[in-house]
Amino acid sequence: MSRSDEGAVVADGPGDREIAEAIGAQEAWMTDLLVRLVEADTTLGNEEAGQAIVRAALAELGLEPVDVPMDAEVLRAHPVASPFDWDPSGERNVVAAWSAPTRGDGRSLILNGHVDVVSPEPRSRWAHDPFRAHVQDGWLTGRGAADTKGGLAAILGAVRGLRSLGVAPSAPLQIHAVVEEEITGNGALACLLAGHRAEAAVVVEPFGDAITTSQVGVLWFRVRITGDAGHAAVPPAGGNAIERSLELVRALRALEAELNADPPPPYDVYEHPIALNVGAIRGGDWPSTVPGACETDYRIALYPGMRVADLRERIEAIVAGALGPAPAHPPEVLYRGFACEGYAIEPDHALVTTLADAFARLAGAPPARIATTGTTDARVYGEMGVPAVCFGPLGERAHGVGERVWLPSVVRTAQVLGLFVRDWCGLA
Repeated sequence: MSRSDEGAVVADGPGDREIAEAIGAQEAWMTDLLVRLVEADTTLGNEEAGQAIVRAALAELGLEPVDVPMDAEVLRAHPVASPFDWDPSGERNVVAAWSAPTRGDGRSLILNGHVDVVSPEPRSRWAHDPFRAHVQDGWLTGRGAADTKGGLAAILGAVRGLRSLGVAPSAPLQIHAVVEEEITGNGALACLLAGHRAEAAVVVEPFGDAITTSQVGVLWFRVRITGDAGHAAVPPAGGNAIERSLELVRALRALEAELNADPPPPYDVYEHPIALNVGAIRGGDWPSTVPGACETDYRIALYPGMRVADLRERIEAIVAGALGPAPAHPPEVLYRGFACEGYAIEPDHALVTTLADAFARLAGAPPARIATTGTTDARVYGEMGVPAVCFGPLGERAHGVGERVWLPSVVRTAQVLGLFVRDWCGLA
């Protein structure tokens, strides 16, 4: 076994076709695993149901799952962590390592997927129960099917196929099934802080025939507006807190427009790469009472190279100036959840080129290299010194009604990962 000029491992052992066929033979197993994962409600606070399925699958594959709990004190003390005001102590990540008894000269690797999912509301819009997998015309529909339970099924299917050939990675391969990807990224961070590191990582987000090489950062913030409640017939001088919140939304839209005015490459291919989302609003409690309080939750993105601290300053200045001079109750800006900067990897990095080559050999054409306008756990690995990209099945409507994944793409993702493990880690 030797290393090529690009850094990939040139290994003896099973060839591309043998690996692809062995992994393709796991199609029914992968689909069954994906059904069970989708039918586990793993919304925030309920992730354990999915992690139990992952642990059982790892044990079935002869691997030893290790729990990595979420340590609030350790996370809050780390600069890469996103802020949180909830208790994560009952949450845990699951990690497993696999390698041949004697290490070769391959490179170590992490394959990452998250079990947590966002709320399926409004459930009334779904044609089927979002936590009951529905298969039709090659698509599997259900919350988390694309994001990233389909990818986790592909990771484990790749391992099962390789094991069926009697081989193991020459360098350590780690599987990270994490929590809190949808709100902080602190699950992946907890794994790294616990010492579960490698020389590269692939995150199985549902981008189909593409490798992500750049992603925006994301900032969540909450604005709390308070005033004096009063009867609607005699409105208080402080005004309506809900209406004042709507004034602030308009002011923040100006910041959004400014950030989208001249996008830097590679985001100049998008018409609107930076999105300000008004995600939740809470205010008022009675039709005939002028509301004296309103809280609004926002999400905004930032380009790689921009600093979260600078964006916070701009937001706080807008909030301070948007509601008139010296209000009796100044609005408050609070931070919880994502506070992360963007991340990019060079398109010619060995991780990218080796994965792209594995894909091209299987698919007959190279994958696209794309920038994404969302954030993923790839940026956590990148910030912690582990080069990372996203590559996963073809998914549609992630976070939306009718989320689904294309089952043939789950198999193909597993096959590409199998070839990539052979090329990157080596097999023995």
